[in-house]
Amino acid sequence: MDIDLSHPSIEDLRQRAKKRIPKFAFEYLDSATGREMGLKVNRDALDAIGFMPGILRGHVTAALETTLMGDTYAAPFGIAPVGMSGLIWAGAERKLAQAAVEHNIPFCLSSVAVASPEDVASSIGNNGWFQHYPVNSAELRRKMLPRIKAAGFDKLIITVDVPEESRRERQRRANLTVPPKVDVQTVSSMAMRPVWCLAHLREGIVPRMRFFDDYISQRGRESFTHAGALIRGCPDWQYLRELRQEWDGKLIVKGVQRPEDAKQLVEEGADCLWISNHSGRQFEAGPAVIDQLPKIREAVGPDMPLIYDSGVAWGLDVMRALAKGANFVMLGRAFQYGVAAFGRKGIDHVIHILRADIQSNMSQLGIEDMDQLPDLLLDS
Repeated sequence: MDIDLSHPSIEDLRQRAKKRIPKFAFEYLDSATGREMGLKVNRDALDAIGFMPGILRGHVTAALETTLMGDTYAAPFGIAPVGMSGLIWAGAERKLAQAAVEHNIPFCLSSVAVASPEDVASSIGNNGWFQHYPVNSAELRRKMLPRIKAAGFDKLIITVDVPEESRRERQRRANLTVPPKVDVQTVSSMAMRPVWCLAHLREGIVPRMRFFDDYISQRGRESFTHAGALIRGCPDWQYLRELRQEWDGKLIVKGVQRPEDAKQLVEEGADCLWISNHSGRQFEAGPAVIDQLPKIREAVGPDMPLIYDSGVAWGLDVMRALAKGANFVMLGRAFQYGVAAFGRKGIDHVIHILRADIQSNMSQLGIEDMDQLPDLLLDS
């Protein structure tokens, strides 16, 4: 089967993934919070961004190579951290890391992944970034950071837009727990997805938050209380300052939406800002993130590296974010749909879809350099 013909879009991969993984896993991945208006706001704002095509430009060879924080990547996009990725598909974190190295794009491992930093250490090459959820103890944090660095991660992402867990209604109705409960609803959901079950049996790992679990006693814990809920902290500016002192690699702050916050983060020593609303998974009544991106670019100036995520589903969306002021774009759900749909082959296919779409659209615009994108924006 030629999956570029049968599944030419990320939405096609999403539909196949939905048929291959248990409902609790799909609802965890696919859902947002509340009425999911955050998803719609992001999507509508991205769709409103247009470009003016050019003609008679001859053969156009799109240059996709991108430099970010001193490293050169083969494309202007990478793999965002997604918690419990190994629940979506067995061994997903390792497969994603291997694909990132092969295609030379960044791979971000979540601190609430199924795989530990050591599990993927041999697969990340120089492409591994680690996403840090603030913890409720400075002592605990100081134990974690050397371990992350020793596993080969030289870039740390602190996620600052999750002070508390959000109420994702779809996820709750699907009865998701970590690790999964052994009850009728959950077992029935797994039994309907035998390929998913077999993949997990081959991997031989019960999905759980292995990194956080290493710092929590299992004794006396209720089965539905996961490690992340027990040790996750509520970050403040002092937490960030201490982390900046303790981490000697590049520090990226994820979850920025306000220009005034962005300016202070630059002053506090952040190396890169990640503009995001967690793709609508935390709060649904905020602005479209893409609309905040130009405001933040104006606030921090031209030299501060900015990453964008939230709602990206096409290569054209990557171009939209770059035109609005981003240096780089990250995708989370898209890569998870790919690995759930076709395993490792699905990850490669997501990268192909994005690259091909960017190259096609740049040819239509008649440009070879992505720096030209802002000049072709239509008036909004």
